[in-house]
Amino acid sequence: MKVLIVEDGTEYSTTLARFLEGFVLERAGDGATALRRLAEDHFDVVFLDMRFDRVAPGQLLGDLAAAADRCNGDRERALRFLEDHQGAYVLAAIREAGRGIPVVFSYDFEDEPRRWKNLEQRFAPLSYLNSNAGPDQIRAALERAARS
Repeated sequence: MKVLIVEDGTEYSTTLARFLEGFVLERAGDGATALRRLAEDHFDVVFLDMRFDRVAPGQLLGDLAAAADRCNGDRERALRFLEDHQGAYVLAAIREAGRGIPVVFSYDFEDEPRRWKNLEQRFAPLSYLNSNAGPDQIRAALERAARS
């Protein structure tokens, strides 16, 4: 199974490489790179982080000016919003590009059931894992997603 890991650090790609024997893993450090790789190659599933606070603001997907308007002109708050929700922007861009690939989020949606339901309805096939999921849970979630 070929998995595109979209994250701003290397935690997931390092951890998954250690525990997911037999998987082919590739990392994209920002949304634009992820979109390019999805256009260039076949992947069975995307493993997507939600927060991207280690990339340059110019590498974030989303409209900073529009976000600043929503944040009463506070550009720092708007930037934090884009960083904290970047995974959703990447997911939307993947779907807008016509890619129906299954996506597994790494994020704790238990405290945000309405948000999860909205994302799931708009962007299926979609699932999520808590950020503290173990190797067996991750393997099972990726295999399940790839079959969807």
